[in-house]
Amino acid sequence: MQSLLDIDYQHVLHPYSSMTEPLPNLMVTSARGSEITLADGRILVDGMSSWWSAIHGYQHPELDRAVHEQISKMSHIMFGGLTHEPAITLTQSLLKICPKGLTKVFFSDSGSVSVEVAIKMAIQYWFAKGHPQKSGLISIRRGYHGDTFAAMSVCDPVNGMHGLFGESLKQQTFADAPIIAFDEQWNLQDIESLEKLLQAKHKELAALILEPIVQGAGGMFFYHKEYLREARRLCDEYNVLLIVDEIATGFGRTGLMFACEHAGISPDIMCIGKALTGGYLSLAATLAQQKVADGISIDGGVFMHGPTFMANPLACAIANASLRVLLESPWQNRVQAIETQLKIELKKCEDLAGVANVRVLGAIGVVELSEPVKMREFQQALVEQGVWIRPFGKLVYIMPPYIISSEQLSKLTAAIFSVIADTARQPS
Repeated sequence: MQSLLDIDYQHVLHPYSSMTEPLPNLMVTSARGSEITLADGRILVDGMSSWWSAIHGYQHPELDRAVHEQISKMSHIMFGGLTHEPAITLTQSLLKICPKGLTKVFFSDSGSVSVEVAIKMAIQYWFAKGHPQKSGLISIRRGYHGDTFAAMSVCDPVNGMHGLFGESLKQQTFADAPIIAFDEQWNLQDIESLEKLLQAKHKELAALILEPIVQGAGGMFFYHKEYLREARRLCDEYNVLLIVDEIATGFGRTGLMFACEHAGISPDIMCIGKALTGGYLSLAATLAQQKVADGISIDGGVFMHGPTFMANPLACAIANASLRVLLESPWQNRVQAIETQLKIELKKCEDLAGVANVRVLGAIGVVELSEPVKMREFQQALVEQGVWIRPFGKLVYIMPPYIISSEQLSKLTAAIFSVIADTARQPS
């Protein structure tokens, strides 16, 4: 086993890690329910849902069954000129639960690509409508939309992860990030920056893209639903499309099926991924209103995108099973129970030295520190507490599977408290 870890250390590149002196990685041999089993026999409670995707936990029998049934028929078939039942059924299921007005579904193979597709849709829409100058995008600071190039261009240009690529990216427009939190009193001043920019630049803007309610990897901030509602109104007023990135928030994570439902709005284009297959395989989709599709093909034009693994039958079959499991489960009660427990147990961290803020929404719990964590030491301390939590920057957060037990959740929150407290006692 050590030889495998040596090979991993020397040759395998992991995300957001040094290419020459990477952080050590733990060998996983299996995962079941809300637990991860390591090669040395240790069992860790999973607080990350494998980057927010494994909402049903691991080795769910119905999802496992879907894998076996579909792979006995076909694992993949090209989607150009051909179609199949898993993709059609998944399309029907998505349209039943998605925000009102979305009628078209374009499948892709990752969340970042779904954002690329959304951006291309918006630009091609205005080009076909006779407004080629409307090719720019506007976003809000502190946002994150993925690691591919167009997606990087709409991530926060200063405090995001992609600053070093700035000269290679198309220069987009950025409004100030919202500062009024989800549970605070609303003030229209929070939307003024966005309004002024839309007023000044709407003739050159194709779309506004944002993460609804929850700004994820850019800071885990939960902003006020009125901001989103006003953003929808302003897009309508200034004739700019609205793209919502629900990749992290979709399928119940914030307590509603999609986060934009908190504001009661429908986007022109919506991106989904991550939890779409319950964490089994990579699959994403870009949903669009009929007017977008009609605009793009107004003169018989075609949409210029076609991933090789678009609508992969195996992934679609698993996604169908995942949606059935979700819709037939008491998922809202489970998310509400997680939220209630997180609010009680993480609140204790507010009194610890070095803690700047504690916030909870749905099945998301965040402890924001005053200073960035020392990743190697902090990660190891959490593992020693028997939990898997992957902090970044100043944020120690969890997004557990919806099926997690209250005892397992308490183990996660206790570990967060313990490690932060121990860190605060150590000399700097």
